[in-house]
Amino acid sequence: MADKPIIYSKQALIDKLKEIIAMGWVPNARRGNSGGIGNTLEDLLGIKENNLPIPNAAEWELKAQRLNSSSLTTLFHIEPSPRAIRFVPQMLLPKYGWSHQEDGKKYTLGEMSFRQTIHGQSRSDRGFMVVIDRKERKILISFDAGSVDIRHKAWLETVKKRVGIGELSPQPYWGFDDLEHKAGTKLLNTFYVQAEVKTVRKKEYYKYSKVMMLQKFSFDGFLKALEEGKILVDFDARTGHNHGTKFRMRQDCLPMLYEKTTVVL
Repeated sequence: MADKPIIYSKQALIDKLKEIIAMGWVPNARRGNSGGIGNTLEDLLGIKENNLPIPNAAEWELKAQRLNSSSLTTLFHIEPSPRAIRFVPQMLLPKYGWSHQEDGKKYTLGEMSFRQTIHGQSRSDRGFMVVIDRKERKILISFDAGSVDIRHKAWLETVKKRVGIGELSPQPYWGFDDLEHKAGTKLLNTFYVQAEVKTVRKKEYYKYSKVMMLQKFSFDGFLKALEEGKILVDFDARTGHNHGTKFRMRQDCLPMLYEKTTVVL
């Protein structure tokens, strides 16, 4: 007879998380250390991957992250508009790209690269930045040749020959409505659990120590995080493959994206 699936009320889930925190250091439940924090927590709760069994609450999810980590979390993938132009492979890569480090080695001769991680706080060393236009309700990608680092002088000369050194034309953008819908469907109400991490004899151990309930996605919070460099837009393309345009977030910043934050522990 199959085991009866576990069903938690919100309070029962909070009580169980408190029990897990009281356990102190626990070993990674999975082989290898990839995704171990979330997987180990799910095992301790007795639930299937990212399936939080709270009755009538399909809008809740469980997120677990390591404390004090500099790594970025991918929130979602979405290509810029207008969609009639495939901006990354048709514009950014051929007109603003540079020679891939594996050009003529791992990849064929002439392989180009366009890899930029940018935000709204300052420009990248190649002059790219996120600009939020609240009046037009758009998040735009901007280029300023005057902000390009001297190390990329030779690259800038090639851009000048290929397309000129003015602003991107047309400018890639995401409309507020499209982005709010995309983010709102990805960023559900969340039980956000953070853990300390240590490694003993090549085995990871976790100490779950902070729990928050994050409720109701805030698009204003999303825009603020983008402006402050907490959310970043990540382009990762080469001639042979576009890995997709991602919105990524610095660790510890997830509560910024919700209207209500309740500290459980």
